[in-house]
Amino acid sequence: MDNLINGRNVEKLKKGLDNFHLAVDDEKINQFLLYYDVLIEWNSFMNLTTITDFEEVVLKHFIDSISLVKAIPDLSEKKYNLIDIGTGAGFPGIPLKIVFPNLEVTLLDSLNKRINFLNEVINKLELKNIAAVHGRAEDYAKPDKLREKYDICVSRAVANMAVLSEYCIPFVKQGGCFAAYKSDKVAEEFESSIKAIDILGGKYEKQVEFHLPFSDIYRNIILIRKNRNTSLKYPRKAGIPGKEPLFHVKHF
Repeated sequence: MDNLINGRNVEKLKKGLDNFHLAVDDEKINQFLLYYDVLIEWNSFMNLTTITDFEEVVLKHFIDSISLVKAIPDLSEKKYNLIDIGTGAGFPGIPLKIVFPNLEVTLLDSLNKRINFLNEVINKLELKNIAAVHGRAEDYAKPDKLREKYDICVSRAVANMAVLSEYCIPFVKQGGCFAAYKSDKVAEEFESSIKAIDILGGKYEKQVEFHLPFSDIYRNIILIRKNRNTSLKYPRKAGIPGKEPLFHVKHF
């Protein structure tokens, strides 16, 4: 396959995927290119991303999103049901769906304008078994909605690990996992969140540390396994998890 597709050099995208031992065909490459075009078009009139250069979007959004495969290597082999909390412009959910079409994906975001953008991407890329949902995590984690429906919950949202866990772990089935994308070394933050994760029914499984391909950009993914149902007390009402993180709970 030529590295020049639709006038753009896709070598970095292909090499990045190859770094994860993933091979993609022309159709998937073109889906990424169309995704980029729609992203830049909509970004001209609403705030979706500060990263707009093609190669930077490839590395810091597309490849970064797909790096989940380093923590969950069998993504291409199983029909996982995945939810992306606070998806924003669709990261990591849409890149994961492009590369792993077997995934059933829900994109949850609290801003309706972003949902309109996500639906435009879904329609233009002709993606199947993926839905964009407008709402807050606190509301959709209720028993009559999406609570404990998913094999995998992912989030690239910028929040303390304890706060993020309270928003995300309630969506995960018992036996499933929550994968938090982190851009910094989080040893101290993670240590303070262990009790919160336990309260929510999770248990630390592993931390995968790496640099994004052909860069010195550090990334890590923290994988939490759900080993029991989350108490219906969580997540708490909007605003409370951020103001009163569960890591303030005394260790037993």
